[in-house]
Amino acid sequence: MSDRVLIAEVAVAAPLTKTLSYLVPDALAGEVRIGMRLSVPLGRRRAVGFLLELTRGPARGLKPVAALLDPEPLIPETLIPLFRRAAAYYQHPIGQVIATALPAGLAGRGEAPPVLRETFYRPTAAEGRPRGERQARMLELIRMRGEVSLSELRQLFPSPYPQLKRLLEAELVSCRTEERLRDPFLSWPVAPDSGPLLTAEQDEALKRLQPLLEAPRFETFLLHGVTGSGKTEVYLRAIDRVVGLGRTALVLVPEIALTPQLVARFRARFAGRAEISVLHSGLSDGERYDAWRSILRGRAEIVIGARSAVFAPLQRLGLIVVDEEHEASYKQSEGFRYHARDLALLRGQQQRIPVLLGSATPSLPSYHRMVSGQGVLLTLRERAGGQPLPTVELVDMTETLFRTLLSEPLVGALRANLERGEQSLLLLNRRGFAPYLLCGSCGRGFRCPNCDISLTWHRSEGSLRCHYCDFGQPPPDACPACGGIDLDPQGAGTERLEAELSELFPAARIARMDRDTTSGKGAHRSLVEGMLAGRFDILVGTQMVAKGHDFPGVTLVGVLNADAPLNFPDFRAGERTFALLAQVAGRAGRGDRPGRVLLQTFSPDHYVFDAVVSHDYRRFCEAELAARRSLGYPPFGHLVNLVLAGNLQSRVEEAAAALAARLQPLPTGVEILGPVPCLLPRLRGRFRMQILLKASRRPPLRQLLDRLAALSRPVPAGVSLAVDVDPVDMF
Repeated sequence: MSDRVLIAEVAVAAPLTKTLSYLVPDALAGEVRIGMRLSVPLGRRRAVGFLLELTRGPARGLKPVAALLDPEPLIPETLIPLFRRAAAYYQHPIGQVIATALPAGLAGRGEAPPVLRETFYRPTAAEGRPRGERQARMLELIRMRGEVSLSELRQLFPSPYPQLKRLLEAELVSCRTEERLRDPFLSWPVAPDSGPLLTAEQDEALKRLQPLLEAPRFETFLLHGVTGSGKTEVYLRAIDRVVGLGRTALVLVPEIALTPQLVARFRARFAGRAEISVLHSGLSDGERYDAWRSILRGRAEIVIGARSAVFAPLQRLGLIVVDEEHEASYKQSEGFRYHARDLALLRGQQQRIPVLLGSATPSLPSYHRMVSGQGVLLTLRERAGGQPLPTVELVDMTETLFRTLLSEPLVGALRANLERGEQSLLLLNRRGFAPYLLCGSCGRGFRCPNCDISLTWHRSEGSLRCHYCDFGQPPPDACPACGGIDLDPQGAGTERLEAELSELFPAARIARMDRDTTSGKGAHRSLVEGMLAGRFDILVGTQMVAKGHDFPGVTLVGVLNADAPLNFPDFRAGERTFALLAQVAGRAGRGDRPGRVLLQTFSPDHYVFDAVVSHDYRRFCEAELAARRSLGYPPFGHLVNLVLAGNLQSRVEEAAAALAARLQPLPTGVEILGPVPCLLPRLRGRFRMQILLKASRRPPLRQLLDRLAALSRPVPAGVSLAVDVDPVDMF
């Protein structure tokens, strides 16, 4: 054997911090290519690995690659630097990073979804007419159309196989078979759209973008536009230019629920001119597998998707758009805890292309970077249709009569809206009927046995449910503690609000949009289409209703418990509250009638409400950034959250204390907070502790993380450790 054999660097889909090297057998040397999936030996078993690099060198007793799992690479070489950098930055095994990016079935032992095929029939040059009437009608259709798919023939002629067989035998038709891609959006009707006239601000934003679309280089743009200002139109025009130059575009959205609406707009604009693929976890395994391969083969010019679409295998990438860039849902909360917006910026930097972030309420770190000269700020101050921003009013709940949920001013506004035939939208960011049931005799509540938090009462399904682990149980007939039968629902959720509205306005057509009503396939789309068609008078929902929807008929927005998010123990509470309220307020008055917003609050003097009422994002930023600067929180500092979890509380506490001690001495500039119990100290049956690392500069924090990674066993058996770099949620 030659002393310079072919060696494969492989990232194994296993919790390994390093890549492994394998010998490429001579039998595979002519077929193996970077980006392929391989079957490789790992200990006593075989594992799936991803080929990152091929080199020549001495064998040194390397184990051979067992097999190639696919006929073609599933990962383009251009993505490999992104995977390497993401794995290092987020302290996560690179094999599992790649596994996160790939469609289900391609990352572990599971098999890939089957490839579907479609048969097409076309006429031959042979003349003649078959004897059978059914055969004759089939042949006439095929000759008239030139080519007809088997799927269509089955719809027109039930069980057409005997007739088609005879037509083939008579050589009156021929057939061919090709792969059929599963795309849930292809069946949706679409009316071509050429787009509206641009406003002066939209035109100016595009002129600022234009040079980098023509001659790409990396730059970050932040499109800060008020709700309804036409940010999506700017995306469409910019992508139109990119596609026209022969390049591709990637569009990220924060929620799966927003994807159908955006896809519809893009399909209408690019009908017949560009292929659009969709990538998100709400698709079936087969749909996502087909979309991935279609993108990889260069068939798609535009990809739209949620968080994981940042890894879409697009070639010739010319632009990345991150819509609603402020949304926390861009951050993965378990496993590989990446932030899709930040990886989009990294991908843009690596591939030397511009990245366009968009939001009506940009995240403070993004806004701070722009005003500090680390990017270009584009501003849309006016609504695209010339409509005024809605008037926002505070309802002081300490001085206002209210029944159970709705204040008198909000009830009166709803009644007036119904009389005018206009639509209303109500936000209550808690689903279910009531947050908990309470025994009126002894005060006992009902808690989740796995998470040790109150179970939410869902009256319509007759169950108490945990919104973290999905544990459920029917409520008892009597209190287990005292035998009392006075079990009262306390507090309120969207289900209770819907019931109260039905009692107040029995003739009103009311719909509810939350996770309970949109879990079925197509349910969210049905609600959106119902609002657009005017089939509903009042839409009740959680924060889902605040995000990205354009309902021209909505003239009234009401927010219940508007100050509830401010009480959450998180330094981002003010930012999240402002974003939620500004976004939901922006749903009002987007049509030809003015909008009105009523916010029910017990804290009307809070600076967040001042900024929301005046639609003054800059005023909010100045106040919030001043507080962040004094405390050293992002964007003026950097955080890493170490979360330890296990089945035994004492073992987790001991492991957390030991890990905190092993991290000493701390590099200069790093502060350690904890260990302390997590905000949810028990989740899905596991006890949890956290250690928060904080630093004003990133290098010393990275130095500490490198030291942590070098520890052979940072925590004992029975305890897991999750490293969350740049945490967004710390519950």
